[in-house]
Amino acid sequence: MPKIKELIGDVLQGKSGSIDVDSIMTAGKIVGLYFSAHWCPPCRGFTPTLATFYNNVKSKKNFEIIFISSDKDESSFKEYLDSMPWPALPFSDRDRKKALSEKFGVTGIPTLILLDEDGKVLNKNARGDVLDDPEGEDFPWKN
Repeated sequence: MPKIKELIGDVLQGKSGSIDVDSIMTAGKIVGLYFSAHWCPPCRGFTPTLATFYNNVKSKKNFEIIFISSDKDESSFKEYLDSMPWPALPFSDRDRKKALSEKFGVTGIPTLILLDEDGKVLNKNARGDVLDDPEGEDFPWKN
């Protein structure tokens, strides 16, 4: 399995600019790939729940989420990213977005996949687990 950096690249996009992946990747990090889009009503419904979960769990665990956008244009992407407390794969990196969707078999959104630092899938359907365990008592719910 490729390391996380090989999957997502060297640079992510934050609200205020670029973020070097090395600055957020630490040993033992669990990474959630959040496939979502502004135009998707179930996504917009789940994102606030995920943000609350993320803020609670991140204070206790070595955890990061990366937004992988299925938005149709960059302005929608940026508007949606503003509602999230985590960074994103740059919108312009559509080839990598497509490759990640194919690699992890993402056919619908919202989808949350948890990976270990080596890129190994810990949980391929973590969305349901966030809803079932909002405090993250059993996080990362390996399957």
